[in-house]
Amino acid sequence: MNDLQPSPPPTMHDKVAFLREPTHYPHPARAVDVIETHMSWVFLADGFVYKFKKPIARAAVDFSTLGARHRHCEAEVTLNRRLAPAVYLGVAALTRDAAGRLAIDGDGEVVEWLVKMRRLDPRYLLDAMIRGNRLTRPDLAPVTALLCAFYRDAPRIALDPRTYVQRFERDAADNLAELAQPRYRQPPGKLRALADALRAACARTSPQLLERVHEGRIVDGHGDLRPEHLYLGTPPVVIDCLEFDAALRVLDPVDEFAYLALECEIAGAAWVGPVVLDAYAAACADTVSQTLVAFYTANRAVLRAKLCAWHLLDCPVEQHARWSTRAARYLDLASVYVARA
Repeated sequence: MNDLQPSPPPTMHDKVAFLREPTHYPHPARAVDVIETHMSWVFLADGFVYKFKKPIARAAVDFSTLGARHRHCEAEVTLNRRLAPAVYLGVAALTRDAAGRLAIDGDGEVVEWLVKMRRLDPRYLLDAMIRGNRLTRPDLAPVTALLCAFYRDAPRIALDPRTYVQRFERDAADNLAELAQPRYRQPPGKLRALADALRAACARTSPQLLERVHEGRIVDGHGDLRPEHLYLGTPPVVIDCLEFDAALRVLDPVDEFAYLALECEIAGAAWVGPVVLDAYAAACADTVSQTLVAFYTANRAVLRAKLCAWHLLDCPVEQHARWSTRAARYLDLASVYVARA
């Protein structure tokens, strides 16, 4: 009789420890840089990047099962190939053989799924170029043209117009209610004033929002258009679209560009927003209302403030002031932009 018991499945710690080792990759790797995010572990192994999703389930995200993580890895590759076809190489399997040895695309059972990408030169990411004071208007032209073509050709999404308006009403109320919790350390009076201003702005802007739906301007977009996701090298690409919830990618391209403009302003390059919005308007024959841009920007700023505040729940105490200050900065900008809407 064989008394050997099957070895327990590898833990997340086991998987991370294995992927930290350069010799475990199917290609030469001198070193492996490791990045942990809220939802993933990322491994930069020389010219390639491997990423696996944490087994979490929260709100709109459910990576709790191996099957779900596989589906989301496949979706991440498929969706990101729209704007970065040569970067997203496919999905690899982390396997375990009968002796319990882990391998990438080896024999045995699959214990995890990995998104495999080509590694980009970080010097040419938009956020790095802004930080280094190296960004010029001509640098933006190729990636802006890529995005304009993407939004021009993206599938149009049919929505109930009133549902689209209600989404902004609901999200603003929910985000500010979350921020009002004492643990996030934001002034209650400031939040109440901003909530009132956003409700009024939504009422003023609702005819424009309804018109955007009627005109067929709502698309299946990128969903997370931030400077760190825009690569300005040759060829330009845009990475890391929001893959885990299709509903969050259903939006107005002007909303996407307003978000990018907000993040560039936070980074110290407020001039980028008007440049990319003007390019979009010309390329896509879209009349861009500045009050609509301001409304979208204010709502994005409130969302970003909430996401910053959430860092207080799991970051070291010495980082609390940083995230509280950053959340407050977004709320200040939300107040500025809502007054323009």
